[in-house]
Amino acid sequence: MTTSSHSAQVHAGQAMYQPWTLPLYDLVAFKFNCRFLFRVPVPEVVAMFDRNVSPTHLDVGVGTGYFLDNCRTEPGQSITLADLNEHSLRHAARRLAPRFDVRAVRANALEPLPLPEASFGSASMNFLLHCVPGTIREKAKVLDHVAACVRPGGRLFGATVLSKGVPVGPAARASFAAWNWRGVMHNSEDSLDDLRAELAARFPTHTLSVHGCAALFEAEVP
Repeated sequence: MTTSSHSAQVHAGQAMYQPWTLPLYDLVAFKFNCRFLFRVPVPEVVAMFDRNVSPTHLDVGVGTGYFLDNCRTEPGQSITLADLNEHSLRHAARRLAPRFDVRAVRANALEPLPLPEASFGSASMNFLLHCVPGTIREKAKVLDHVAACVRPGGRLFGATVLSKGVPVGPAARASFAAWNWRGVMHNSEDSLDDLRAELAARFPTHTLSVHGCAALFEAEVP
């Protein structure tokens, strides 16, 4: 599906999302990892969704759909889910379908997305970049591909877990080493300075905040 030089790493990184692992994902990722390893309050991430989700929203790297299910959104609004992993797409779509008009699209965020340009009012890429192989400079093409789908003046936002330029505790450092070795994460060289530079190069209006070793970013698409 991808011609990227990181093709094998991309597919290996998303392979952990299986029908038998997804029911445990919210517990592990948000009740344990965010609280004890990343030190980012989950309510801060929910509040970011509250501030930025528009009536026509694109979510890239969907996980389980947790944040869209827990943020303030209007029933029946349009949600497009884009992810390489079919299990995640099905899981999130089932979760969100009772409340929203949901469309699911299989896509690799390292490539241009198979969606119309400038067709969404907002887009999220939450806890995605640290799973994408390459340096921040290389993986920042994801920002370009997602932003291309958002109308000028629309919102692009998300969170990622960094290894440099942020406080990383001993438990998080050990976990990062194991997860990078296994190919579950690719953030061993991801730094706050590099993320700040890539955001500034693309979005004249943006904010970047640090919570533990996680960075939350919100930008207006020019």
